[in-house]
Amino acid sequence: MAALQVTQQDHVLTVTLNRPDVRNAFNDEVIAEITQAFAQAVRLDDVRAVVLAALGPAFCAGADLNWMRRMADYTRAENLADAGKLAEMLRVIYACPKPTVARVQGDVFAGGMGLVAACDMAVSVDTATFCLSEVKLGLIPATISPYVIRAMGARAAHRYCLTAERFSAAEAQRIGFVHELVAADALDAKVDELVKALVSASPNAVRACKTLVQDVAGRDIDATLIARTVEGIADIRASAEGKEGVQAFLQKRKPSWL
Repeated sequence: MAALQVTQQDHVLTVTLNRPDVRNAFNDEVIAEITQAFAQAVRLDDVRAVVLAALGPAFCAGADLNWMRRMADYTRAENLADAGKLAEMLRVIYACPKPTVARVQGDVFAGGMGLVAACDMAVSVDTATFCLSEVKLGLIPATISPYVIRAMGARAAHRYCLTAERFSAAEAQRIGFVHELVAADALDAKVDELVKALVSASPNAVRACKTLVQDVAGRDIDATLIARTVEGIADIRASAEGKEGVQAFLQKRKPSWL
């Protein structure tokens, strides 16, 4: 059975974790496959959105136990190489120029939190629980921290990284880690609603807007940042899709990308 299912329907690529027997925990092989799947999404011109999903009762429980047993005997150099591959997987998801949606159908623990946080948006069932459990094992959520802290904010991260306590889907939404909570039977409809909005927008503008948000978030509002935003709007206005979008709006017609 493949650890990962990758399917495409219309303009949407769905990457599905398929190890329900181990709660979709990942090992070095799964990390490589996820990295490859998101790299593939970049190369597919007709893909306008990527959904990260999972099968079974849990979304992702973090690191696979057998992998952790192997890591226990690693040298520091081997640990550095191994952690580097995990960090690269998260970077590839976060940096994917196509918008990404996490479809959270179950519990999210440890490294799984990084997968959700690296996506642009997350929809979760209201019964899911979340946990940054690393300190209970004498570890820290180091490689996932840049994404998790951006997703939930530093104040919430101080609590949940340090206590390793489980928190509810309602709390995950309250702190901004997930955007929407739905009943299990409404999960696909809500994901489809977001995906429809994503693929209805200008592909070039969506790509540029994702970069804009990542560039501006957390930066000081200084002359350099303001100059970059001025250049950004000037460039997009002068682009083919920018001109087409404005003309379509003024002429009350659908733009060419629809």
